Amino acid sequence: MSIITTMYTVLHTESSTGWGGQENRIYNEALGIKKLGARVIIACQPGSVLGQRAAEAGLNVSLCRMRKSYDLPALLSLLALIKKEKVDVINTHSGKDSLLAAIAGRLSSRRPVIVRTRHLALPITSKFTYSVLPHKIVTVSERVRQYLINEEGISPEKVEAVPTGVNLERFNPALINGDIRSKLGLKDNTPLIGMVAIFRIKKGHHVLLEAMPEILREVPEAMFILAGNGPTQEKIRTMAADKGLDKHVIFLGLCPDVPNVLKSIDIFVLPTLQEALGTSILEAMAMEKPVVTSNIDGVPEIVKDGVTGLLVKPGDPAGLARAVISLLRDREKARSMGLEGRKFAEARYTVDRMVEGMHRLYLSLLRNLKKSEK
Repeated sequence: MSIITTMYTVLHTESSTGWGGQENRIYNEALGIKKLGARVIIACQPGSVLGQRAAEAGLNVSLCRMRKSYDLPALLSLLALIKKEKVDVINTHSGKDSLLAAIAGRLSSRRPVIVRTRHLALPITSKFTYSVLPHKIVTVSERVRQYLINEEGISPEKVEAVPTGVNLERFNPALINGDIRSKLGLKDNTPLIGMVAIFRIKKGHHVLLEAMPEILREVPEAMFILAGNGPTQEKIRTMAADKGLDKHVIFLGLCPDVPNVLKSIDIFVLPTLQEALGTSILEAMAMEKPVVTSNIDGVPEIVKDGVTGLLVKPGDPAGLARAVISLLRDREKARSMGLEGRKFAEARYTVDRMVEGMHRLYLSLLRNLKKSEK
């Protein structure tokens, strides 16, 4: 295999059809690696949001229906794709594609390097796709790396943390007006609390709803905007109506202009019950917003309690309410936290830093593979 400086072909595979932090990372990494001179292909399901957005951005997208982990037509399709595109690196991301693409990679005469990216802070369901199939495992936070090593028994040498980064050009508060209040017909001084997250139980939308009555008792003019979509969205809508909160909660759906949403709000909230790192938290910090979120998993790696935001106990509506109220009452403290959050993101959690880390890893793995083949 001939490796020439930065030129190699990387194939990202993703069997998920939705959009969240995981898909956002794939999208940003693909764009960044392409800028460094590599060829990038994304193999994803027909109708996936990632495929649509990647194609719109000019990335090479290959549609592959992956019905299950053991799907012979999908396996053959990926095997043909690896051969046709002369793939050097395969980076897999979800359960189905991680098994299918890794097996295809192992069967291929191309002998590509196989990387498995772990985006979740949860027990793994198939150790085979971590211990045997990939040459390297990448985690989005140090917390997930330590979990795989200490709890799942993965060899430390096989796991490397390359933290997710935020696009500081896109999430630049100096370049965005933040006109959500005017678009929604709200007063300029309306206290606005925002949450940007896929609607899943683990994101904790229900915890925020349970905290709202206490927040509204102290700040009755406050409004809450929830951006995103997902399987629990309608349930949360119904819950808000049942609690009589629907006049204070605005559902924006899957919002393409997240920076505008973040620029418009006063406080970003994510009462997550499980979080490998927290892409939306980083984006809020980049937009100079104070964050109130859960002290869980990889979150403390990016949120410094009392400095860039406030950490609360997971699943604690009362604690969440107290934290939000304290920042609504102390706007100078909230402003200071937002400024510190931007500095922290600039120093340690940028897309460029993430892309450079992945690029170095790919080149190192390719060089080692070339040496082993001699």
